[in-house]
Amino acid sequence: MNDLHHLDAAEAARQIAAGRITSEQLVRACLDRIAAREREVRAWAHCDPDAAIAQARAVDRAGAKGVLGGVPVGFKDVIDTADLPSQYNSPIYRGNRPRVDAACVALLRNAGGIVLGKTVTTEFAWRFPGPTRNPHNLAHTPGGSSSGSAAAVADFMAPLAFGTQTGGSTIRPAAYCGIVGYKPSFGTINRAGLKPLAESLDTLGVMARSVEDCALLVHAVSGRALPDFAAALAGAPRIGLCRTSRWKDASPDSQALLERTAAALSGRGAVVHEVELPAEFDRLYEDQVRIMDFEAARSLAWERFNHPDDLSDLLRNALTAAAATPRSKYDEAMRHARLCRQVFAGCFVDCDVLLTPSATGEAPAGIESCGSSLFNRSWTLLGVPCVTLPAGRGASGLPLGVQLVGNYDDDERALLAAEWARRACSR
Repeated sequence: MNDLHHLDAAEAARQIAAGRITSEQLVRACLDRIAAREREVRAWAHCDPDAAIAQARAVDRAGAKGVLGGVPVGFKDVIDTADLPSQYNSPIYRGNRPRVDAACVALLRNAGGIVLGKTVTTEFAWRFPGPTRNPHNLAHTPGGSSSGSAAAVADFMAPLAFGTQTGGSTIRPAAYCGIVGYKPSFGTINRAGLKPLAESLDTLGVMARSVEDCALLVHAVSGRALPDFAAALAGAPRIGLCRTSRWKDASPDSQALLERTAAALSGRGAVVHEVELPAEFDRLYEDQVRIMDFEAARSLAWERFNHPDDLSDLLRNALTAAAATPRSKYDEAMRHARLCRQVFAGCFVDCDVLLTPSATGEAPAGIESCGSSLFNRSWTLLGVPCVTLPAGRGASGLPLGVQLVGNYDDDERALLAAEWARRACSR
């Protein structure tokens, strides 16, 4: 029973439901792993072992119910929890105890899940990092802003974790840590109780060690249909190889990985052809930053006006600059994004998903930076579903990922294509 923390969530839920293991045994295995590794990895902002065990015992007494009956989950610490602190990695909110759970927390509890603890976030899910290390190499960043969620899942501290993505904060850390990350279509998971950063971009995402587990967690809290992976994987997907206009910014390792992956999928029967986005899509990289900064300067107005000295220099200076941005510049970026969303749907006439880099390369050395969100920003602004799969290692021996991007609200197709690709590349 000592290796229960290695179980994927779907398998753990099946074993708990069948009475082969208990939720308490699984939760204790995860807590033992946290105790053994947390001093080095530093993935958790707050973890209350007694509370987690009490939840597990309650599930065991009642009989595991719900699709996540008895499975422990980590929550990024910008998501409010009624029984644990929500501090947003800011001294302004030290000891903050919300009165109610965020919607996704309440829905997870109703689905039988266990709130294992709060995972480290960057400051307000912005760029200023927390203390978390990449479990594959402690001298490197795990990415951000969902740093702790990615590290916790990668290091087998939890089978599932919630993150958020406003730029690249679910997909990039998942890729850096060698796990699966899924950013659903914008608005899939209700955001009530999420500390907002940029209201037109903020998206709740999930991390796991399998595509099935990511789909299961989103299904549990959103009602989005759970794909029938067993029945729907017979046909190979149509894949558009999309290097994007920023291809030169990908590392040689990432470029080679994407080319190898495309060739491998083609060799397994997928129809792979080149897709070049319209030239005007290149503006989306700057549009996303402008929109995010403009909205953040307003969502964090109270903190900016009342506690400026408690903000990092990086965040305070960025918010000050963004607050001076004319509204006309923001409106122009929003209009351009809306036009691109309409055009983007046409990219899927001849393909099911796009294949594109998950990140510019391996996780950078040091934890002073979370890495570049360059290969995530446009997809976040378009609001479309994205799945990153671990697909190899770079020159430094750290994980690399590839990203599959779907059409808006076509999450099931994107997930099925991702699972097909995972199986094809593992054969």
